[in-house]
Amino acid sequence: MATIVNIRRDVDDKFYRYRMPLLMTKIEGKGNGIKTVIPNMSDVARALSRPPSYPTKFFGCELGAQTSFDEKTDRFIVNGAHDATKLRELLDTFIDKFVLCRACKNPETNLIITKNDDIIRDCKACGERSGVDMRHKLTTFILKNPPKNPKKSKKKTASDTPTPNNEAEANGGAASGDGDVGAESDDELTRRIKAEAAHLDADAAAIKDEDWSVDTSEAAVKARMQALEGSMANVVINGGEDDSDEGADNPYSQLGSWATENRDSGAVQVYKKAQELGIEKKHKAVQVLVLSLFTANILTELPSYIPLFAKMVTSEKHQKSLLGGIERFVGVEYPDLIPVVPKILMEFYQADVIEEEVVTQWGTHVSKKYVDKEISKKVRKASEPFLKWLEEAEDDDSDEDDDK
Repeated sequence: MATIVNIRRDVDDKFYRYRMPLLMTKIEGKGNGIKTVIPNMSDVARALSRPPSYPTKFFGCELGAQTSFDEKTDRFIVNGAHDATKLRELLDTFIDKFVLCRACKNPETNLIITKNDDIIRDCKACGERSGVDMRHKLTTFILKNPPKNPKKSKKKTASDTPTPNNEAEANGGAASGDGDVGAESDDELTRRIKAEAAHLDADAAAIKDEDWSVDTSEAAVKARMQALEGSMANVVINGGEDDSDEGADNPYSQLGSWATENRDSGAVQVYKKAQELGIEKKHKAVQVLVLSLFTANILTELPSYIPLFAKMVTSEKHQKSLLGGIERFVGVEYPDLIPVVPKILMEFYQADVIEEEVVTQWGTHVSKKYVDKEISKKVRKASEPFLKWLEEAEDDDSDEDDDK
């Protein structure tokens, strides 16, 4: 397991939420053919939400060295012998210049290229848009190899066959996790989950700092289980799939109870349990898992399960069921989490689990299908910053298209 460090290494706080693998190097060759290979560049870049070619090219610009990268084979090379300490210092500089928001110093930014060929850091945390130093040589490379706009990515169908290249792109974001849903795809799901959540074990201590928000006493656990059973009943009543699913022993209640008791078993085991119950393709299963897998620490728990949802959400009906689960999760189970709805939606959206059209329709139409109308209004009201971001991203795209 790679060592995990704060993205801002000047922040000496073990509970700092933004983390990345420590950059690793390996010297290969000798003489004029000596080169420095960066074996975990893809993982580092994914944590920064940047294509791995960007920091690799940045190293070349700063060191005056040739670089090469092949995202299909996951090979990122800087010619010459360069020690890890030097490259880590350069990575800190790259993060400061091309990742961190200038206003809040938060790494939750996307790079946007304007119609005037300026490169902007768009901060999802505070909303600030700050430019980068266009005098740096890397900007020429970025303009020629623009980041994939997260807004433009569409949900893939189960028939799509992802390649290593398009998994590593999309601003270095998460792979979508699509593909055939049969048992033979479990190895692929395992690989993707490991890629998405490679830092989870090393981050366990950091995550524990938020455990105070979940009462683990016997009485509290029992109360949550009773609430979950009520939620499962609501799913069965409102789901409208199979009448035979009603009752305490229906497969959805079984899946929900099992997932609640086995949250630490991992996404692959959760998927296999759904398969065992014969509901891995059902849209109600998605909603059940939202209600049973997550706790008040959902923002730290999401990365490990996003690939699971990306695998199971294969239609508009699935997306609506997922959104219904989120609505009930924050509206009924954890109302204190209503303010973080935009961040939850952003996680699913950037992983291509939910599409713009579906989430926009959901966010602008109050419904009492999963919760009462007043709660539905509160949740949708809280989602407005995310919906506004989607609308502004659409406007930016339209301006760029008109300029071409």
